[in-house]
Formats: sequence, C-alpha cells, structure tokens
Amino acid sequence: MVKQVELSPDGPSVSDVIYGTWRLLDGDPRPSVADLTARFELCLELGITTLDTAEIYGLYTVESAIGEVFKANPGLRDKFQVVTKCGIDVPSSVKSHARLPHYNASSENLVACAEKSLGLLNTDHIDLLLVHRPDWLNRADDTAAGLDKLIQQGKVLHAGVSNYTCPQFELLSSRVAKPLVTNQVEISLLCMDALYDGALSQCEQLNIRPMAWSPLGGGRLFGADLESSQRIRSCMDGMKEKYNGADYDTLAFAWVMALPSRPVTIIGTNRPERIRSQAAASAIQLERQDWYALWEAAKGHSVP
Repeated sequence: MVKQVELSPDGPSVSDVIYGTWRLLDGDPRPSVADLTARFELCLELGITTLDTAEIYGLYTVESAIGEVFKANPGLRDKFQVVTKCGIDVPSSVKSHARLPHYNASSENLVACAEKSLGLLNTDHIDLLLVHRPDWLNRADDTAAGLDKLIQQGKVLHAGVSNYTCPQFELLSSRVAKPLVTNQVEISLLCMDALYDGALSQCEQLNIRPMAWSPLGGGRLFGADLESSQRIRSCMDGMKEKYNGADYDTLAFAWVMALPSRPVTIIGTNRPERIRSQAAASAIQLERQDWYALWEAAKGHSVP
C-alpha cells in the first residue's frame, strides 16, 4: 500500500507515489470517462491519492478530461490531491497567440492559467500549483505576486516549482509569502543530474520532498539500444529474489525513493499492471550496497 507523507512542514499530505497524467489520453480509441474512472479508482485502491497534471498536457486537453471524471463521479475529487502546472505556452488552437513554445511565469499569466484550470478540473481549489519551468524574462517578484494572490484567494492551497535550479529556487523562495513546498525535477537511474547539481541537497536542507518525474528515464530503462539499460536490468535480475520478485520498474522507483531527500515519484504509465508494480516501490527499502550496485550499473564504472 502506498504511504502518505508530508511534502514539507508547510505543505500538503500526498501519496509518495503519484499518478502522472502526461499520457492520460494516449490510446486509440481515446479512453472514455468510464476508462479513466476505473484508472483513478485503481489508484485509490493502491493508496495513490495524488494526481499530477499540467495545463499543456495533451495539448491542453488532459485537465478537462480529469474534470469530466470528477463531474461524472461526485465526491471523487475530494479523495485526491490535485497538482497542476502552468507557465509554458505552446502553439495550439487553445492558445493561438503562441507562435512558438515559450515560458511565461508572469503574475498575470499564472493567475489566468490557474483560474482556467479550476474550471477545467471542475474544482474550487488546486492543492498544489507548480511553475512548470523558470521564465528567464520574468522577475521573481512578479512570479511570486501571482502565486501569493492565488493562495490569498484560496484558489491554490500551496505553491512550488518544477525544473528550477538551486539559485532560481532560492530567489523565488525569498519573494513568496508562503514557503514553496517542492521542486519537481527529473530523477532516474538514467538521469542523475539532480544528485550532483545541488537540487536534492537543497530540498533536504529545506526539509521538503522533491517530486521525481520520469523515474524510468522516459521508458528508456526498458529499451534494448542502451548499454546502460541492459546493465541495469541485468543487475536487477540478480536482486529480484531478495525483494520478493520485484519488477524492474518497482526497483527503479525504489532506487529514487531511497535518496535522503525522500523524493515522491510520479507514475507515467496507463497500464494497470504497471501502475501496480510502480506503486509497490513504496514498500521497498533498498539495501545500501544494492543501491550502489544499480548506480554502478547505470554508470558503467564503480564509484570514484
């Protein structure tokens, strides 16, 4: 059963494995409201009570699909913490003014996007709003003003960021009235930048849990073309019995969750059997040498 944890001392309670909705509508035909309802109910059965989405997911269609599920199932919304992100504009029929992908973390845009998300999600509040990417053209004071306004109005309960560097996080933190509660960053056996660039150390210092996106390396962990993926899977084969026959994705999630900053991990699959196997990571504590064995397999050499 997936555990409930505090994201930060000032933040919300979330499940330590989160259901990510980037690919929510993948499939032909597109999944129906009934299909999505069954998927959300599976999450609840496993203890996954947190949904992660974003304004641009599905080219601006995923939030409304989630809202349709909530509308069709009164009371379901109250069983989840909803995380959404905004601050990226891409060309589409929804945002026709965007000539090319760009970032916009201005106060005006954050407020407008959050208010739109509330309507699409069929809810009166967003549990956690993340600035999706740092906007290099926006002053932190202005970004903070938008987040502060949304929180003061009760439309957003908590705010955080995604893909921020340590200096960017520190700067915005110095401007907001209510502490930021997380930084959502890429962490996996195939992408360890956050271990070395200070992002995870900063989270640990501030006693906030990072949110780990793409803990399976965007699916590359299962590919046949990467030598590192082959080494990782071979290493996992040697330790599966110790962890009660855990699947590759279970062990990959557990590797991320063992980090001292205590990341919560985001699921990126729609397949029920893989949702189950990834949720199982919540109950696994990798032994130290097994964690380092997987690091070694990923890198192709021993520690320095």
